[in-house]
Order: sequence, then C-alpha cells, then structure tokens
Amino acid sequence: MLPTSTPRLRFREMTQQDLDEMAALLSDPEVMRHYPAPKSRQEAKDWIAWNERNYAEHGFGLWIIELTDGTFVGDCGLTIQKVAGEGLVEVGYHVSTAWQGRGLATEAAGAVRDTARDAGIPHLVAIIRPDNRPSQRVAQKIGLRLERQIVKSGAEALIFGADLSAVP
Repeated sequence: MLPTSTPRLRFREMTQQDLDEMAALLSDPEVMRHYPAPKSRQEAKDWIAWNERNYAEHGFGLWIIELTDGTFVGDCGLTIQKVAGEGLVEVGYHVSTAWQGRGLATEAAGAVRDTARDAGIPHLVAIIRPDNRPSQRVAQKIGLRLERQIVKSGAEALIFGADLSAVP
C-alpha cells in the first residue's frame, strides 16, 4: 500500500540498508527537537525494524521519501498510536534539515492521507507537540483540524484529525 509518487517525491519501504540515512535523520537535534532526545544509531536500527513489523502487520508504516532522482529526504507514513487506550492511525513525517521549508512534508503527507483514504481508513490523526508549529501547519494543509489536547509520554500533545471522507 505505498503512496503514489508525487511530482517531486517517491515512496518506498524502509529497510536496514537505510540505516545510515535514518541514523543521520533521527540523530539530528533539529529534526528531533520535539522528541525527548535525538535517537542513537541502535535506536534508528530499532525504528527501521518497527516499521518493517508495521508493514507486515498492518500493510503500512513510515516509508522512505526520496526525490524522484533517489535523493534521501526523510520518512513519512502511517502508524498506529495508542491514545487513551484507543488505536489511532497517525500520519507522521520527518524531513532532513537540508530539505525543510520546501513543502516536501506537506506533499508527502498529502499523498499518505490519500493512500489512507483509498485503503478505507476512516479517520486520520497527527499527534503534535504544542510548540511544533511547522508540523501543525503541515497537518492543517492536508485537512486535519485540532480535535483535542492530551498528555502523551508525559508531555502535552495536540491531536489534529479528520474524517477522511470529509477531506477533499
């Protein structure tokens, strides 16, 4: 269930062969500034393994996003997140600092939203820290709206969401 390519991006499943790029992405303090801490190389390896399990169990996960020429940009995709005991399908995205500010996260997240809708996923969310304004803008640009505020992993978070049948 890979998203369709966009004018600038293509998607593919993450594998352990992506460890160097994913370790660089997930250890970047700027990319990970809204997480408790940047991730180690071992944590990046575990991240890839988690996504490989997600592909097998759910048919989706975070996918590698690349420019159409194969240049690594980051990851974007769908994961199941537990919120108050409920499993919610979340769109998530991480873009390398070199590629931020060019609309690539919005382009990728829009393609992932469309893939979720086509797969029959009725409701999509993005769980975002209150101070992460760029991520909130991406969520809003793909049609998600603030639904509620929660505490997740010991910190405040905003749930942006939408019924996909109502999003153009």
